[in-house]
Amino acid sequence: MSTRARAVRWGVPAAAILAVAGAIGAGPVIAAVQGDPQLPELTADQLLTEVATRWGGAGAAPPMSGTIVETASLGIPGLPAVPGGTSPLALLSGSHELKVWYGSADQFRLAIPGTMSEQNLIHNKGETWWWDSAANTATKIKLPAEATAPAPAPLPTAVTPPDAARMALAMAESDTAVSVGNDATVAGRAAYELVLAPKAAESLVRDVRLAVDGETLVPLRVQIYAKGAAEPAFEVGFDSITFARPAPENFTFTPPAGATVTEGDLPALTRQRPQMPAGGDPAVTGKGWTSVVTLPFDAAKLKDNPILAGAKQVEGGRVITTKLVSALITDDGRLLVGAVTPETLEKAAG
Repeated sequence: MSTRARAVRWGVPAAAILAVAGAIGAGPVIAAVQGDPQLPELTADQLLTEVATRWGGAGAAPPMSGTIVETASLGIPGLPAVPGGTSPLALLSGSHELKVWYGSADQFRLAIPGTMSEQNLIHNKGETWWWDSAANTATKIKLPAEATAPAPAPLPTAVTPPDAARMALAMAESDTAVSVGNDATVAGRAAYELVLAPKAAESLVRDVRLAVDGETLVPLRVQIYAKGAAEPAFEVGFDSITFARPAPENFTFTPPAGATVTEGDLPALTRQRPQMPAGGDPAVTGKGWTSVVTLPFDAAKLKDNPILAGAKQVEGGRVITTKLVSALITDDGRLLVGAVTPETLEKAAG
């Protein structure tokens, strides 16, 4: 197994990612401070090897807690939320906050703060709860025995820096120039910067920059730069982080008096993968940076949505282009999405 292949196995447990990727609440912008820390020099291969050696196994993350902020600036208008949560499309605009407590693969908690409410996923040694304070509902979740991490995708949907790093490194298995950038300070921590630059001309990505903690080698921040842009089009990073085991009470949950308690699956809006009709699983063509996801789609769902305002009519459908992502809505009921040029999507649509 290659160094990169081993490195991409590190990440927050997949069940946690599946639970919150589509339901992040609004929050402040990342306040990471750039600095000039002094770290021992490492080449790109040495850094990849160190990360793989330290965190080569899933669930091997150290205990930690902190606040994560995701910021998307793709050049599209803000998108409205839907009742009961935040639309996955809303992740393509603005800033969103997530609080995380991680004790082990069997103990973690994710909190999604809202204006006057909060949603929580609490997993404690085999028992998992989804708590929605606004709806005053507590759902006892039955998770799969083995949650499988999602395959690399061209959309920036990860909610934690480690998961975003895993996705980026998986993409880098294809034609990529890998280098070490300038050291930085993220969430008060000295960090190495690993730079992944796609070589494919069809990709809209200039490079992806991974800030890796200089002491623990945990990914602290991931930034995605579009070609021709001076600022990141997408970034997810720790605004604050503490490497210490969270107090046990962070992982305990008892439904409050008066709450509606149910049992079931994770809410539809909290799944990383869009809900499809039977037989409508997404298909992926291409690989790495030029991969394209195709899925069934009803264009009526976006009626009067501002995201269609800038759509361009092409033969067989409409194309939406942002700094980092292109989308093709075909007349025959398909949606093709990728961090690629519109021409690449049209070719993939046949």
